[in-house]
Amino acid sequence: MTGDLIEHYGTDLIEDTRLHRSPHGRLEFLRTQELIRRHLPAAPLRILDVGGATGVHAAWLAADGHDVQVIDPVPAHVEASAQLPGVTAQLGDARALDAPDRTADVVMLLGPLYHLTESADRARSLAEAVRVLRPGGLLVAAGISRYLTLLEMGSDGNLTADAEPSLRAVMTTGSYDGHVGFLPSHFHTADELVAEVRTAGVNDVIVYGVEGPTWAALDTAGMAAFDGLVEAAIRGARLTEQDPHLINASAHFLAVAQTPVH
Repeated sequence: MTGDLIEHYGTDLIEDTRLHRSPHGRLEFLRTQELIRRHLPAAPLRILDVGGATGVHAAWLAADGHDVQVIDPVPAHVEASAQLPGVTAQLGDARALDAPDRTADVVMLLGPLYHLTESADRARSLAEAVRVLRPGGLLVAAGISRYLTLLEMGSDGNLTADAEPSLRAVMTTGSYDGHVGFLPSHFHTADELVAEVRTAGVNDVIVYGVEGPTWAALDTAGMAAFDGLVEAAIRGARLTEQDPHLINASAHFLAVAQTPVH
């Protein structure tokens, strides 16, 4: 998987623009930022951004006054992150963190849980995050919805009969085969993400739908319409962020949990 990540992300730094180049990417960034800030204690905190890519979230966290370290398997990502003010970066693997026990206030896994296609690897990454967190520390983990490509392809006119088997597979099993150009990955349901994070031994797992049900409509409207539509889309996302009937219509999930104090 590491070699595939380097090949996919490491040549043209596409992760550097992913959250800015499309309307739904912009919505994802704004809502992820909002949800993380909602749960963070006051600065300064020691934050490990595991799988943090080029530091798109590390940058604003550092600007908020936190001590942020990006850990990523892609050399080009580490190089880019290390250039950001207030951010340090190192090569690393979410499944085996080069960090001491109980030294971080926050660990963010905003990419590893969908890039790690085997459940045992996801469990190892969550266990490593919990290991390095201080008692009462905050775990933040992202997942991709099993319904993302259905909603995307159904909205942009690309849902054909040929695409149906792949869509049925990802909706049923979570196994995404890369049919719209992304790496083969594991896509979650909200309930599945709760269950996986809970097995790491944390307390009070909360999973939010990040973008809400209108993100695909933003893409259909196009970038020129974004500024006029984004406020309503964010309000819709907030209204449905924990609605059991609509949470899986978000493109991404964000799980938040706390390590035991004792």
